[in-house]
Order: sequence, then C-alpha cells, then structure tokens
Amino acid sequence: MQVNVADAKNKLPELIKAVEDGEPVTICRRGVPVVDIVRTKEPLGKKRILGTLKGKIQVIDPDWWKPMSDTEAEDFLAGRS
Repeated sequence: MQVNVADAKNKLPELIKAVEDGEPVTICRRGVPVVDIVRTKEPLGKKRILGTLKGKIQVIDPDWWKPMSDTEAEDFLAGRS
C-alpha cells in the first residue's frame, strides 16, 4: 500500500493496523516513496520491574505534604528553622 503524507497523517491508526496485519506501507511525497513503515520485531524497552527501591528510600518527615502553620511560615521566611 502506498499513501501520500497528508493521508498518512489522517490515517495513521489504520496504517499501523495494516502493518501489524503484515501489509507493507510506503509513504510518498509528491509520488516519490520516502518512508516504509515496518513492524518492530522486538520490543525496544525492557519490561519494568516494580519495587526495586523498596527499603532504599527513607522518609524523614511523613507529614511533609501538609501545609505549614502560620508560625512555621513566618519562621521560614525569616530564615529560622
């Protein structure tokens, strides 16, 4: 299948599906083939492994997300801890 650039922009999901189904797709500019869409043989990224940082992160203040009180905000702005 050959499509021009404008049609490829409008029909990208359909073109991807065609390639997944084994149909070769070529994108042409002014009738000249410039790009072939091909199916990837292997996934490019590795599968994520969750929990790799478990036990490696130390939460110093579990309430860090809570808003400061007025006194804490004043002390912070004055440069006091």
